[in-house]
Amino acid sequence: MNFRIVKLEKFSGSEASIYSVILEEDESEQKTLFEHFIAENITNHHEEVKDIASRLITIGTKTGARDIFFKDHEGKPGDGVCALFDNPDKNLRLYCIRFGKGILVVGGGGHKPKSIKALQESKKLKEENDYMRIVSSEIAYRIREKEIEISPDGTELFGDFKFYDHD
Repeated sequence: MNFRIVKLEKFSGSEASIYSVILEEDESEQKTLFEHFIAENITNHHEEVKDIASRLITIGTKTGARDIFFKDHEGKPGDGVCALFDNPDKNLRLYCIRFGKGILVVGGGGHKPKSIKALQESKKLKEENDYMRIVSSEIAYRIREKEIEISPDGTELFGDFKFYDHD
């Protein structure tokens, strides 16, 4: 999977930097996974999308990525993949990767009906979650190799944000 990560200035602030992912096939239109998420859900889940966007601004400018906003362990142990809820009583999920309280990479997601217990029961949610697991693995590798660094205050990433298949 070829992709790059980009900082979402609209949501970032002094408490956290918010990033998203542009897949290679979306490169020409510069559309992030988060923008796809908004486009796919704005009609049927307008208020929930507004709540998520508002929460991202709050995370970036006021609170950082606090545990209470997320459902952890949505990926493999230790990979930081989690789900941001619009509201705990609602069912719209946005898959993210947290690096401490100061860095959040947002991907895609979708509606998780109450009729399903696990994200694997939804092809769409599984696909979106799988993207974030790959992104998490690739970013973690780059951090270990010192190709990407985290700022001293823990609120920003620096380095090479273009990722290509290893084969």
